[in-house]
Amino acid sequence: MYETQSISEKMSLFIKILIPILITQVGLYLMNFFDTVMAGRAGAQELAGVAIGSSLWVPILTGVIGILMAIPPIVSQLLGAKQGEQITHVVRQGVYLAIMIAIAIFIIGLIFLTPLLNALSLEPGVSHVAKYYLVSLGFGMIPLFVFNLLRSFIDALGQTKISMLIILLALPLNVFFNYIFIFGNWGAPEYGGIGAGIASAVTYFITSIIVLLIIQKKKPFNQYEIFSSIEKPELKAWLEQLKIGIPIGITIFFETSIFAAITLFMSTYDTETIAAHQSAINFASIFYMLPLAIAMALTIAVGFEVGARRYNEAVTYAKLGIGSGVVTSAIAGVLIFIFREDVASLYSNDPVVIGLMQHFLIYAVFFQLSDGIGTPIQGALRGYKDVNITSVIALISFWVLGLPSGYLAANFTDLGPYGYWVGLITGLGVGALALSVRLIYVTKKKYV
Repeated sequence: MYETQSISEKMSLFIKILIPILITQVGLYLMNFFDTVMAGRAGAQELAGVAIGSSLWVPILTGVIGILMAIPPIVSQLLGAKQGEQITHVVRQGVYLAIMIAIAIFIIGLIFLTPLLNALSLEPGVSHVAKYYLVSLGFGMIPLFVFNLLRSFIDALGQTKISMLIILLALPLNVFFNYIFIFGNWGAPEYGGIGAGIASAVTYFITSIIVLLIIQKKKPFNQYEIFSSIEKPELKAWLEQLKIGIPIGITIFFETSIFAAITLFMSTYDTETIAAHQSAINFASIFYMLPLAIAMALTIAVGFEVGARRYNEAVTYAKLGIGSGVVTSAIAGVLIFIFREDVASLYSNDPVVIGLMQHFLIYAVFFQLSDGIGTPIQGALRGYKDVNITSVIALISFWVLGLPSGYLAANFTDLGPYGYWVGLITGLGVGALALSVRLIYVTKKKYV
């Protein structure tokens, strides 16, 4: 990151930061995409099992990544304030924190996973795939969380191309390992959907090793000497990161867990409906990577300017990012509507699943505009380290308004399973409006 003077310079720098983040996020999401698609090719039962497993895993994963996303605003503001000497300590303690969180989640999973799946009354085959897909992923949690912590550090320095290159390498590796473990190629057993979890865990280990080597050997990261010496874990440093990270993680958890909750409510429907619903969510979420990437770039840019006390410049970056989010999300909605039939055919050979998924994708069109507004605003607010109210907004918009309205629409109207998607649209819209009001307050009342 560096100081800019004109709008054109800001846009140029913002794009330089944004594009690699976008490619990285799409690459990360495509791992889940290929897990789902390749599992679907192994059968509807395998697809449904991976879908249920993913619906439980993704909220946890994104919530933890949200906690680790305390690093970008902290590091960006330290850079803007020219206090780079504090960064090494922050990142080292962040690595310790990431490892402890992974261990805690693994232990909790061992205790509660089987009772939770039993409570869902799934078909036995689907439950088996879901369980061991998640167990396989669990063995890759430590490298996954450490990778995301270090990736946040890399991105906060403005070196987003490095993260992009790592993920561009990891994506074909993940597809290759899926090919081996899902379908039993190259002498490996045929694990079906469970193989997708094994493939992801192996990929996590490889990417974590790569990022460790880059930070230790490559400029400008090696100047911080993150792994040149060992320091003791420090509870105070953890609490400082958690103070920012927990509200971010809670916000993301509320947003993603609503999708998981709806998928679990849909377990009362047949396997084809579950598969079509989750496949539609899976595809529509690819387009979510754009406003998410804008949000992450805004956190870095806004945080840098706030750290330097250039508050008007921070507002300019926020406007650029939100405007970009609105335009690109509108385009995404049009593309989803036009190509919904072709997309559905990619996910399944089952005509019933294809027909249901096309209908779900029509509702997904309406997600896009709210995401294009609300998600970048969240990124800007994180740059200000304003994260507590955002978590309250997420709770109210999704769990107080979105889920109940979806349940009512699904069970007391003719919409059926599509009613849950109406609830999602309601929650996203209310959230985007409330976030807009919050950003106006922060920029005008607190920093002007």
